[in-house]
Amino acid sequence: MSDTATAPKPKTGLPPRPKKAHWFFGNAWHLLKDPVSFLQESTAQFNGIFRVTSRILNLVVLTDPEYVKHVMQDNNKNYTKWFKNDVLELLLGRGLLTSEGDFWRKQRRLAQPAFHKERLARMADTMVRCTQQQIEKMERLADKQNVDISTQMMELTLNIVAGAMFSSEVKGAIDVVSHEIERTSVMATARFNNPLRLPIRFPTPANLAERKSIKNLDDVLNPIIRERRKSTEHFDDLLAMLMEAKDEDTGEQMSDQQLRDETMTIFLAGHETTALALSWLWYLLDKNPKEAQKLYDEIDQVTQGRTPALEDLQRMPFTKMVMDESLRLYPPAWLIMRENIDDDMFGDYVIPRGFTFMIPVFTIHRDPRLWDSPDAFMPERFSKENAKSHHRFAYFPFGGGPRQCIGNNFALMEMQLILVMMLQKFRFKVSKGFVPEMHPMVTLRMKNGMRMDIEKRA
Repeated sequence: MSDTATAPKPKTGLPPRPKKAHWFFGNAWHLLKDPVSFLQESTAQFNGIFRVTSRILNLVVLTDPEYVKHVMQDNNKNYTKWFKNDVLELLLGRGLLTSEGDFWRKQRRLAQPAFHKERLARMADTMVRCTQQQIEKMERLADKQNVDISTQMMELTLNIVAGAMFSSEVKGAIDVVSHEIERTSVMATARFNNPLRLPIRFPTPANLAERKSIKNLDDVLNPIIRERRKSTEHFDDLLAMLMEAKDEDTGEQMSDQQLRDETMTIFLAGHETTALALSWLWYLLDKNPKEAQKLYDEIDQVTQGRTPALEDLQRMPFTKMVMDESLRLYPPAWLIMRENIDDDMFGDYVIPRGFTFMIPVFTIHRDPRLWDSPDAFMPERFSKENAKSHHRFAYFPFGGGPRQCIGNNFALMEMQLILVMMLQKFRFKVSKGFVPEMHPMVTLRMKNGMRMDIEKRA
């Protein structure tokens, strides 16, 4: 008998699914009710791939790093972003987060030079200045209890991204941008988690409020772009870099609409994730005092009490390890969604085109098959030697492949500067009786903020 005749045939059926299910909502009920627990339990039960189904939902969950690599890197052209969220599309237009295909590739090429490390280094002054201003505000809160530190971090990171994007010309508009970005983020998240809400074109009170917030943002951003077009003054900020960018093949530059969409994307994606990462990090340091003290010692030894310079960051390997371990345990972008254009194969399973894929970053980051003591805070996992043993897609807080977050270097530099400067001045202690609760929405938020006591360091 020939080899062809004896070779096992691929399974034509779909991957298995957890048996525990609601009569109507299927096992999607458990995903919506407690996504973190459901995904962790199901990951332990199945071998890297399973389904979540209901009468209105059918998606494939991937937890094997090789399968994730296949979707995000090896066969990435077969996968598109998954956006069933008209508010997000209305807010961000055709920015890098929502666009696809040739248009996305063109926009990525145009935007990439603005995020090169040498250009980002010039933004360090903005990060330091804004952090110092936030420290001065927080010093007035020092020795006070029960402060929502996540609110402080949101304010800081929004000021940084505004300063990096527009230099100093939007000082009078930052309050408007801050308020409306927060409102639209919450609204978009609520809609994302409630597929039964009416589309935004229907004039319900909630929809009208969403549309009003987006208009308020446009009323701030569009005039800045128009005025910048007319200006002969030289600016050294992200907007200037985006405006100067030219397509290598055609010489074409971004239109005003494209600039608006990319600006809105950077504002939305560029402040919340870093603020959440820092908020979870303060919590982890309080719960792990030995590692916290080692971090304080490294910061004090390198900086000697002075404001950190970029070159100092290279001499703080433990600080970087702490950041990586915190992002492993609490990745702000905790979930990635994709949809396949054509049929694809995972192990023995052939998945028809048009399926929705879920990649639970949080679950993979804590999979005991990939990590020893996965729930423990162990920064040494990310030492230069140990990091080599990790699968590329066992740890990917910024995604991976061609669509890896374009602002990852900006975020890491910003996060490290804030971390060093804050810990030169303060210790953060979880307030008595407060237990933070994960609130996994579009990002990994906290249900009731992060209530902490701020103590001045002696």
